[in-house]
Amino acid sequence: MTLNSPIKPTWCPSCLNFQVLAAVKNVVQREINTGKKEEDFAIVAGIGCHAKIFDYINLNGINTLHGRVLPTCLGMKLGNPNLNVIGFSGDGDAYAEGMEHLIHAARYNADFKYFVHNNQVFALTVGQPTPTTEIGFKDKTNPLGVKTSPINPIALMLASGCGFVARVYADMKQIEHVFEEAMKYKGFAFIEILEPCIIFHNVNYKDKIYSLENENHDKTNLEQAMKKAQEFDYSTPTQETRIPMGIFYQKEKPMIEDMYPQLKILKEYKIGWKDIKR
Repeated sequence: MTLNSPIKPTWCPSCLNFQVLAAVKNVVQREINTGKKEEDFAIVAGIGCHAKIFDYINLNGINTLHGRVLPTCLGMKLGNPNLNVIGFSGDGDAYAEGMEHLIHAARYNADFKYFVHNNQVFALTVGQPTPTTEIGFKDKTNPLGVKTSPINPIALMLASGCGFVARVYADMKQIEHVFEEAMKYKGFAFIEILEPCIIFHNVNYKDKIYSLENENHDKTNLEQAMKKAQEFDYSTPTQETRIPMGIFYQKEKPMIEDMYPQLKILKEYKIGWKDIKR
């Protein structure tokens, strides 16, 4: 089996989703090369440009409803806690319809990894604003411009008790590095990918980003992480804007799989519910 899918990508030429696809496949392939099997992985995607990634990675999974990636991932983990589950959402998918699931995913802390492709617009439906779109953004549905402030997902996840909170630019090396760290982490890992849409929201963020790791950020310090999260509020960048990238916060916390004896048994014997004879 190969991770390469026979389906031809239909993303726009030069879309940053190609960087995400390549990075995810590279990390999963390395995991397979060092002992895991293809069937040890499962992927979930929502609805949107990001969700096409489901067709381009040859792994088992579910292309689920808009905003419902997280409960689908959780259901997979409860059905078989030994699966390496990877979820993909867009910012509309995650922060609008899926917002209630996002907060509780941080609370439950099931052991799966969650990518949010944030281009700050509903790109697949031609550029309507999402909860992270900046004030003043105009499109056909908002000819007078967006009037409400964008949310800050990094600060939100920190406040919700998430034990692994990261943000990367849509650069293959950045994604691979943080994804590899997330795979080592036992629990729910939230990774936002800042990914300008080249058609509907082509903002120059790349010149504004800097590495938390290079500035010796203490990722075990929640107060420091929250302070770093406030440096960028998802508004239109100015000359002074600096956008931190990397792991904001990392702390081991009890996982839901370890809180229930029936799930602990499945993990111990490396089986799923389907393997139990009744």
